[in-house]
Amino acid sequence: MSKQKLAQLKKAVAPFEKSDNKSSVKQMINTFIPFFILWFLAYQSLSISYVLTFALAVVAAGFVVRIFIIFHDCCHQSFFKSKKANAILGTITGVITMFPYEKWKREHSIHHATSSNLDKRGTGDVWIMTVQEYVNASFKEKILYRLYRNPIVMFGLGPLYLFLITNRLNRKDARRKERLNMYLINFLIVAVYAILTMTIGWKALLLIQAPISFVAGSLGIWLFYVQHQFEDSYFEDETEWDYVKAAVDGSSYYKLPKVLQWVTGNIGYHHVHHLSPRVPNYNLEKAHDSTPPLQQATTITIGSSLQSIHFRLYDEKQKTFISFKEVKRRQAKYGMKLEKQEPNFQVK
Repeated sequence: MSKQKLAQLKKAVAPFEKSDNKSSVKQMINTFIPFFILWFLAYQSLSISYVLTFALAVVAAGFVVRIFIIFHDCCHQSFFKSKKANAILGTITGVITMFPYEKWKREHSIHHATSSNLDKRGTGDVWIMTVQEYVNASFKEKILYRLYRNPIVMFGLGPLYLFLITNRLNRKDARRKERLNMYLINFLIVAVYAILTMTIGWKALLLIQAPISFVAGSLGIWLFYVQHQFEDSYFEDETEWDYVKAAVDGSSYYKLPKVLQWVTGNIGYHHVHHLSPRVPNYNLEKAHDSTPPLQQATTITIGSSLQSIHFRLYDEKQKTFISFKEVKRRQAKYGMKLEKQEPNFQVK
């Protein structure tokens, strides 16, 4: 696709960038109310069966994912027309999802501006090493990278690390507004959990909230991971990198069953979202269906997306993801000897 056609593609999506307050309020109603009802029912069910409590918690976790999508839209200033309204709702949903609004807004905007750019990795994205970087890495770096990319660590320990550490600390270069928002959200989280502990007890709170946070966190990381980690995903050096091409070819269309599409706030239309972050989640499907070229984006399903677990390193020469086993096989067969070079990524 030529640069001219790519530019026309971005222009075609522009009409869907307008947020609609009526649609936004409707989404808040059909998301927040069911979540709080499910939370209350989970508490009530503790006296009946924890199996029932756990089942209700899992369903509630799905609504937390949907709440996060609202938070995500607020960060892009796309949920409401008013910046102030986005900031207020973004902070409220940040308390529920345990994500800092101002910090994440900044990091996520960097992610959008640098997605698929091999020379600007490290902020707001998943740690990706190229084959050559991995081969040239020290033993310690290889161990750390292998641990990071291990599914148990990424999807099991990842949510705990995000909620309790990364999302609770300011960046060193954070501005005053960002720092104050972090302090506010941390204070509100502590206050909410303190009130709940005094009201229903810490054991009941743990039995309900732990599975909700864990399941929602794991699903969120999975969605973020899988939509950029597919076999022929687009990655280029700074000199060759193109924003629109990165959006269309570097993000997938995650075709989910309608129920899961609704729960995940249409984020499966990730190629549309990266092409135009100002499109609110309730307009993503419309933009996709109304723009034929977008329908040619790489489509993955739940079944095919599971293959991405084995994609660990990006091969710059073949323009594809490969596994650790494949690198080992190549080294054994061809005796890969790459020139020592400084890796062009950084983890922040």
